[in-house]
Amino acid sequence: MRAAVVTSFTTPLQVMDVPVPEPGPEDVLVRIETSGLCHTDIHAAHGDWPVRPTPPFVPGHEGVGRIERLGSAVTSRDVGQRVAIAWLGGACGRCRYCISGWETLCEEQTNSGYSVDGAFAEYAVVPAAFATPVPDEVTSLDAAPLTCAGVTTYKAIRVARVAPAESVAVFGIGGLGHLALQYAQIAGAFTIAVDVEDHKLDLARSLGADHVVNAAREDPAEAIQRLGGADVSVALAASSASFDQAFRSLRRGGRLVCVALPAGGTMQVPIFDTVLKGISVIGSIVGTRNDLADVFALHAAGRTEVVSLERKLDDVNESIDDVLAGRVPARIVFGLG
Repeated sequence: MRAAVVTSFTTPLQVMDVPVPEPGPEDVLVRIETSGLCHTDIHAAHGDWPVRPTPPFVPGHEGVGRIERLGSAVTSRDVGQRVAIAWLGGACGRCRYCISGWETLCEEQTNSGYSVDGAFAEYAVVPAAFATPVPDEVTSLDAAPLTCAGVTTYKAIRVARVAPAESVAVFGIGGLGHLALQYAQIAGAFTIAVDVEDHKLDLARSLGADHVVNAAREDPAEAIQRLGGADVSVALAASSASFDQAFRSLRRGGRLVCVALPAGGTMQVPIFDTVLKGISVIGSIVGTRNDLADVFALHAAGRTEVVSLERKLDDVNESIDDVLAGRVPARIVFGLG
């Protein structure tokens, strides 16, 4: 099969022929139709984070396709069923996190395209229990970004406890940000879009953002404070400076939700302001299988819009360059079907 493989952290991905993976007894083999390009895939390919994957490996955790083969012990899925392969590639199911609804915190979890091979390939293997069914009403092109960008921002809005008529500032309008705006609006919030690219702010306006701020032209924290401050700021940009801006944009009692993981990033939080203003700082990492089912249900009902560009897997390195240069409005999705 054809796959995009990370052979080194310092060289481009190589699109090459590799063996089709074999499913274990509790796994399914999925013929991939679409696979989204997430910034996490770029971090993985460059070895940006303290815990690195081990080359050679296949990135990709926004995979959508149909099951071609079942493991010998699988009874919960069917051949031909369309499923999604998400970042959470597996969890133990026994620890305190798994049994309390926080499987994304499981210390024994596997991560698609990071600790196990992912979906930048014609075929991928995933545990049947973590192959989330995709409703017929959701196209494979849309389902791919929803599998990470969607479920990650949906979870971020949920953990922020966004209430109707609150103000939510979204820092970084791209694959994640354009969906975060929509989930905040579904929760009844007024939204403020922050980015450094005018074309992304135009996208935010088209999706119903109440205000937009170009952080390349003015301090977004000051601009948002002139609007009265944000109840919630969602930090989605892979820039440490944007986290500080997001914090400073909050009004009293506000919540900063940290989602992006800038390479080598650090965040300084002023203790005095945090305590006296009652600020909460919340870390939010992707979502559970139930969250992903909710994301698919909302999209099937017509509540969200996914903005994407479809490309071929052979264009993976050019696509990474485009993402890093800010030339992509929202999400790139590789068509493999």
